[in-house]
Amino acid sequence: MVKKILKKCRTMFFTFLAKRQLKQYGRNLTVNHYCRFAGNIRVGDNCHFNGMKIRGGNVLIHNNLHSGEEVLILAQSHNYNGDELPYDSTYIIKNVVIDDNVWIGSRVLIIGEVHIGEGAIIGAGSIVTKDVPPLAIYAGGKIIKYRDKEKYNRLKTLKKFH
Repeated sequence: MVKKILKKCRTMFFTFLAKRQLKQYGRNLTVNHYCRFAGNIRVGDNCHFNGMKIRGGNVLIHNNLHSGEEVLILAQSHNYNGDELPYDSTYIIKNVVIDDNVWIGSRVLIIGEVHIGEGAIIGAGSIVTKDVPPLAIYAGGKIIKYRDKEKYNRLKTLKKFH
C-alpha cells in the first residue's frame, strides 16, 4: 500500500516537472521516471514517458505514445561546415514527428529529421535515422514486419488505448 502511494507521488512529481518543460501538452500526460525536455516540444493526449530526454529542435508527439526507459531524441546538431573546427556554435534545428499510437522501446535513439508513422513499434536499443512508415515494427536498424492493419484499425475504432 505504501509503495503504491509513493509510486503515485513520484509519478505526479515527474509529470509536474515535465509539464514545466514542454511547450504544449495534452490530457492524461504520465511521466513515471525523470525526463528532460529542451526545445520546441509539443505532446498530445494520453502520452506515457518512462525516462525520455529530448534535446533541441522541433518535436511533435501525437496521441497515445508509450516510451520505454532512457529514450533519447536528438533534434538538433552542430554545424560542421562552419568557420571553426570541429564545428561552430550554430545549431542545425531538425524536426521530429511521432504519430498516434506509437510504442518506443527502452534505450532507443532517434536522431534528426525523422517521421515515425502511426501505430509503429520501435524495438529496444534501435537507432532511428530515417522515416518509419505507419504500422511498421522497426528493430535493429530495419523494418522487420508490419502490424496487422485490419486488427489495428478495429482496435482504433473501438478506442482500445492502453
